[in-house]
Amino acid sequence: MRVLKVERSTGIYLLLFTFLLLVPFFYDNRTILFLMTQIFIFGIFAMSYDLLLGFTGIVSFGHAMFFGIGAYSVSVMIDRNEPTIAYLLLGTMVGIVIAGVVSLLAGLLTLRLKSHFYAMLTLALAGLFLVLAEKWRGLTGGNDGFTMQIPEFFKDRGHLYLTCLVSLIILFFLVRRFTQSPAGRVVMAIRENEKRVESIGFSIMFYKVAVSVISGIVASVAGVLYILSLRFVDTSVFATDVTLDALLMTIIGGVGTLIGPLIGAGLIEVAHHYLSELASVHWIFERWLILFGIVYILAVIFFPRGIVGSLQYMWVKRKAKKKSSSKGEDVAS
Repeated sequence: MRVLKVERSTGIYLLLFTFLLLVPFFYDNRTILFLMTQIFIFGIFAMSYDLLLGFTGIVSFGHAMFFGIGAYSVSVMIDRNEPTIAYLLLGTMVGIVIAGVVSLLAGLLTLRLKSHFYAMLTLALAGLFLVLAEKWRGLTGGNDGFTMQIPEFFKDRGHLYLTCLVSLIILFFLVRRFTQSPAGRVVMAIRENEKRVESIGFSIMFYKVAVSVISGIVASVAGVLYILSLRFVDTSVFATDVTLDALLMTIIGGVGTLIGPLIGAGLIEVAHHYLSELASVHWIFERWLILFGIVYILAVIFFPRGIVGSLQYMWVKRKAKKKSSSKGEDVAS
């Protein structure tokens, strides 16, 4: 009988996710569960951005567009119909289709050229969707936004927590499988040297557009979960700040690591939560964003490759040093 071998990293991830799955059954603090839910949601969003930046070398300034598409698709679908799981799934599918089409068009129009054209086009499209959401008040509520009912199942914080976590687990392993597949290896080769990859017969355009579509779809799923957690939507989901948060999460955690953006999301969400609460302790903490900026600067200084990337680099360097020293001892003997 053939025994399936599980990588050490996969085993560690499974243990960690299993522990997180058990948390709501033993600890039901609403504040902590909500914070953890936000970490899972923005972890998915940051992971989608890392797929672009870390694995393909494509920069996006308007990635919040896909996040907002998922958020508004579900919100409008539920608000105009009934707060049932059927309409939730229908709204999710609509968001995925729209995000996929927009990311496909953005990729086809710009990825044949330099990557900064993609960055500028996504920024312009995000601004277009923002203006559309502001002006189409009959559908979106404009800047004021609107609240909506959600399916009864997700009103329980424990159920929502588990839904977001299971979504994160599924998407994490799917994206990880893609990055470790032959197609993923081609994508990473494109990041390192496009001309060399093209010279051996691969279609660079096809792989770049494919990654753009996958990234946009994953980001739209994060937008869906975000709205379920807040039960409110407004035009802020299209704001540039949302994209910058994803960028910071990816850089702090480690570009091109997948698990890094999840750690970065955790650090930033925890910092947002607890630093903002310090305003009641002392007046100096009212400018908590300055403290957050200091934390970010320190993270970049001490972890130039991100937390996970720097740890991986130190581990590889240590193994190489150990291997070279053992070879030296063999030669001397």
